[in-house]
Amino acid sequence: SMCPDLIRLDNKPLSNDEAVTFVGDPGCGAISTFLGTTRNNFQGKKVATLSYEAYGGMAEKEMQKLANRAREQFAISKCVILHRIGEVPVGDISVIIAVSAPHRRAALDACSWLIDELKANVPIWKKESYHDSDDPIWKQNTEFASRRGEDSSSRTTASLQE
Repeated sequence: SMCPDLIRLDNKPLSNDEAVTFVGDPGCGAISTFLGTTRNNFQGKKVATLSYEAYGGMAEKEMQKLANRAREQFAISKCVILHRIGEVPVGDISVIIAVSAPHRRAALDACSWLIDELKANVPIWKKESYHDSDDPIWKQNTEFASRRGEDSSSRTTASLQE
């Protein structure tokens, strides 16, 4: 049978249509999606560009683990987790989560759980470049850092390239 999950890091624009089509299931009455987009501000600063970097193989492995856990916990049918890497312009989609389930509550709960867990557990970093600064910094996601008891500001570009 076909794999019930679509898990991918992608440096091209993400497609909500692809995600929704993939999770479609005649036995399911609900599809829930979450789209994360680049906003034009962060902590009072104007964001010019946003870039994401990931530990490729490891990030996708963790994403698949989350899909497996969501299936056990929420009785979902199919699951999509797509994350864009590289530069993601303001207004563009950086992450898509889509799940199908027989009933809406399972689909909604699984979708919400998945984005929270992805932010906390998947090794993806973002770099914001601001309009008023020429010093972009890589930041470990604060939820990811706090889950590990680390200071999110201590992670720099150098440590990503080890």
